[in-house]
Amino acid sequence: MTRGRVTIGQVAEQAGVSVATVSKVINDRYGVAESTSARVRAVIDELGYHASLVGQSLRSRRTNVLAVLVTDIEPFSAEVLKGVARAVHDTGYELIVFSGCGLSRDQAGWESRYLSRISGTLADGAILVTPGSVDEVFGSPVVAVDHNAHSSTLPTVDSDNLNGAVSATEYLIRLGHRRIAFLAGRPDLESARLRERGYRQALSTAGIAVDESLIRVGGYEAGTATAPARELLELDPRPTAVFAANDTTALETMAVARSLGLAIPEDVSVVGFDNVPESALGDPPLTTVEQPIQQMGIDAVRLLIELIENPLAPPSRVVLPTRLVVRQSCRAIGDAA
Repeated sequence: MTRGRVTIGQVAEQAGVSVATVSKVINDRYGVAESTSARVRAVIDELGYHASLVGQSLRSRRTNVLAVLVTDIEPFSAEVLKGVARAVHDTGYELIVFSGCGLSRDQAGWESRYLSRISGTLADGAILVTPGSVDEVFGSPVVAVDHNAHSSTLPTVDSDNLNGAVSATEYLIRLGHRRIAFLAGRPDLESARLRERGYRQALSTAGIAVDESLIRVGGYEAGTATAPARELLELDPRPTAVFAANDTTALETMAVARSLGLAIPEDVSVVGFDNVPESALGDPPLTTVEQPIQQMGIDAVRLLIELIENPLAPPSRVVLPTRLVVRQSCRAIGDAA
């Protein structure tokens, strides 16, 4: 049984040929008899040999690998990855995923460092999911999903965050809510900026003054949302509804409400944004704005492959529609409990 990484020399020895012959077979070059080529390929399969991606890229300048960089594997990025995996099928490309596992949040420039490592050697291009401050050109194409608020040059895939937030806020207004709190997302992301803008716009259109004391930053994560959600729910008078900028913080708001002895939706209505699978499993199921997250991953792969195949293509932006999904986490003002 072969242990450790199989080398090209081991393949050559077992097949009874030279290393040069094995290299020719791997790279589909002429000059090797069909019977010899078949024998070498059989040994490659038997030993489980894989050519080095770095070596392959140095020879051909292509790896046929796409990279995805995520800060962490959480509900949103997991759905993006599902779409990416679907899209990569039958393209001839393979996929590698780099996750900061949450540790990268406090490491400025981690995405740039990863991109510098993989660019042109490990992958032909990369997809950044909810990136930080990356807005520069690397040796390989880069596509951003849910880009940072200051990005201007990267090709991007987003949803219609503005109108999605308007529809969520308008829904609460139609239910009779006037004291509507907003738990904002990551300040560095364009999605968070647009969702807050949509919240403010809907209130203004309805003739409701924006109360700045009803706005807190939740940061898109449960851990960063707990304290600000509690602050909102402990206000006197308490908001009758909370619009959280994503489902993770909306579900955390519901958990905080329960810890304070509040019932959802009898004491406070809650709306989220994303429609990740966990939202339908909330107690009660969460009303939310659906963005087509898996489709965002699919479109990101399409854009990236187009840029790899045509490096001179201009940067483009895809904006996908959103829709309100009504469940049981909201009630009209005046409804019987």
